[in-house]
Amino acid sequence: MDRVYNFNPGPAALPLPVLKKAHSTFLNYQDTGMSVLEMSHRSQEFEEIIYGAEALFKELAGVGDDYRVLFLQGGASLQFSMIPLNFLRNKSADYVLTGMFAEKAYDEAKKIAEIRVAATMVAHNFTGIPRQDELDLDKNAAYLHITTNNTIFGTEWHYIPETYGVPLIADMSSDIFSRPLDYSKFSLVYAGAQKNLGPAGVTVVLIRKELLEHVPSSLPSMLRYDVYAKNDSLYNTPSTFGVYLLKLVLEWLKEKGGLTCIGKLNEKKAALVYEGIDNSNNFYQGHARQDSRSLMNITFRLPTVELEKKFLTQAATAKLVGLKGHRSIGGIRASVYNAMSSEGCEKLAEFMETFRKHHG
Repeated sequence: MDRVYNFNPGPAALPLPVLKKAHSTFLNYQDTGMSVLEMSHRSQEFEEIIYGAEALFKELAGVGDDYRVLFLQGGASLQFSMIPLNFLRNKSADYVLTGMFAEKAYDEAKKIAEIRVAATMVAHNFTGIPRQDELDLDKNAAYLHITTNNTIFGTEWHYIPETYGVPLIADMSSDIFSRPLDYSKFSLVYAGAQKNLGPAGVTVVLIRKELLEHVPSSLPSMLRYDVYAKNDSLYNTPSTFGVYLLKLVLEWLKEKGGLTCIGKLNEKKAALVYEGIDNSNNFYQGHARQDSRSLMNITFRLPTVELEKKFLTQAATAKLVGLKGHRSIGGIRASVYNAMSSEGCEKLAEFMETFRKHHG
């Protein structure tokens, strides 16, 4: 197959074995005579898919029956509103601003109630993650919200902040299940699936059950986490084929050895590209501080915009695609999510060195 190395930030690459399995069942899923795309979400076959996906997600996360997994729609962007609507309860909340999507979450919450900025990296152009002692936390906050990986700027939290009893909520859209984490320290985790878990159209929420007891009944049903939990994510028609693909990705992750194994692989992959930056005699200049570098999104600049355009053109010719940086900051961005192969990172590192030798 004439496939490229897909470094797009999302929708992003999916594991090839997952695509092949989905292809093999596309017209006839388990001898039902129909595709999952055509299947009723109330059917036994689909219920097995969605219940299986929840069980496998909790197994990989290492959490028990005190959590639910919800499969929603609206992307992470809808969660920016749902979270404060469901959990503020006449309180304030703390937000840490480490990038554009962290700011968007904060901006949406501000429309609902008065909230606080516990820390911001805007003055540093979002080049790093604040230390624990830089967090100004309110012990009475309804929750602390962080964005664990910042896709645009290429920074990532490498520790879980101590909240001193305040519920911790995290947008993990771009690094969920990329490494082992103690998920029991989070009260709620959410992720748009299209970066590291599956296709666009599915949003995953891991939520501690005790939070569901405090959702205001006055909210519209489609904005209530407890309604989705009570109905096993089947209150309305979910993204059925998206949930199926996500389940296949979870199965692939388990077969790869789970989060510990994928985390080690991701460290090696990212190191290949970061070494290309660090050994370039400043021809490539990384955006993120070394202590905050993302394993998922590697961002860097070249000496001139003209060279960056040439880099992207020649990279595409070499079947390295999706490397253009976000329009807000420009430059180059290599998104090396779970589905990106080691070979892809090796090819990119080799291309970077060849390009530097010709243009440095």
